[in-house]
Amino acid sequence: MPAAISLEAARADLAAGRTTSAALTASALQRIADPAGEGARTFTRVLTDRAQHLARASDSLREAGVVRSPLEGLPVSVKDLFDVAGETTTAGSVVLRDAPPAAHDAEAVQRLLAAGAVLVGKTNMTEFAYSGLGLNPHYGTPANPWQRGERRIPGGSSSGAAVAVADGMCVASVGSDTGGSARIPAALCGITGFKPTARRMPGTGLVPLSHSLDAVGVMALDVAGCVAMDAVLSGVSEAPRTQHLRQARFAVPTTLVQDGMDAHVAATFQRALQRLSAAGAQLVELAVPEFDELAAINAAGGFSAAESWAWHAELIERSGSGYDPRVLSRILRGKDFTARAYLALQAQRADWQLRVAARLGEFDGWLMPTVPLVAPRIEALDADEAQYVAVNAAMLRNPSIVNFMDGCAISLPCHAAGEAPVGLSLAGLPMRDAALLAWAADIERTLRATAD
Repeated sequence: MPAAISLEAARADLAAGRTTSAALTASALQRIADPAGEGARTFTRVLTDRAQHLARASDSLREAGVVRSPLEGLPVSVKDLFDVAGETTTAGSVVLRDAPPAAHDAEAVQRLLAAGAVLVGKTNMTEFAYSGLGLNPHYGTPANPWQRGERRIPGGSSSGAAVAVADGMCVASVGSDTGGSARIPAALCGITGFKPTARRMPGTGLVPLSHSLDAVGVMALDVAGCVAMDAVLSGVSEAPRTQHLRQARFAVPTTLVQDGMDAHVAATFQRALQRLSAAGAQLVELAVPEFDELAAINAAGGFSAAESWAWHAELIERSGSGYDPRVLSRILRGKDFTARAYLALQAQRADWQLRVAARLGEFDGWLMPTVPLVAPRIEALDADEAQYVAVNAAMLRNPSIVNFMDGCAISLPCHAAGEAPVGLSLAGLPMRDAALLAWAADIERTLRATAD
């Protein structure tokens, strides 16, 4: 089968008549069904008949001169916490396996279908999106494309979404991002993941983790793919900006986010910074002491624990024994979260956001490693609870800063071909999404042009 294809390349092939939606969809479905691949662990539900029908309809419309959007005829996937009409939304859990099928599509799914995208299936995930590692004891854990024989973690919680893109099972995926759930797997699997400002995206028709932190996230092979997905999902498409890295001024925080990097991530991150500086970007190392405050602010579990407990309390009472114990223990932290503590947390967050915005607001964004480690082996984390907890905390640490800020961020591959995947994160303040995506495209071009 052909290698994974970018959204823009697939779109160009369709426009030029070199392929059809039916052919692209058949290739995606073939990859999903390949017994030698990760499809069985990557998808919780494959929508074969529906996808083939959508592809044929798209081809007919294209023949008639109708192209509804840049996603017309392209195979995409959605994380299995989004409702798809007629399908049960499991959110990666067996306790919802017998729930009634969704009566309506989630708003994000509606927008994809209205844009002409071909939905090939629903992707696997950490149960109820409550971990940054991607392990799932119920439906299996899809292996990272890097050193696949060693079965390394894909990252989470949108594990299947990232593997689906990396393996060519679709050209783009929709996931969620509460503390890095789109960016962590993108970084570990060597693709691009974007977390927008939450309020820009449709939020109805999905199983929540934390309504204060949840955002719809997108993944693709590159920035252009994320931009195309963002435009359809947000309903806002801005004209590309004309700019160059010589005009950029980025902060490089020295507080917390560079701590504990393994040798490969540290070297790759520094190499990326050197390339951006050589291209003319002004990089300013900056202490951000507010980042060090987050561990104490969220010591009792934060919004995720409090708000997930509110959603899960009755379900746990009925079916708690069916949960992944590692997920259940995190939800139960919210059981004793008082109203007073919750209101205090909201006030702390508002104050923290103001102080971070004052410190970073003059910059075009800030740069940090998406995660400080390369992907460890699945077996090692399954076998050692203490290591699971420690690695999960390390993976979530940097991305979760952006969610607490209610900002936007993108993870870009910055490693050389053949190396372990490493993500470079460009983050920005709330509602600076368009500018951030434009800068990300410039960074991507620079990194590709100067790659080893």
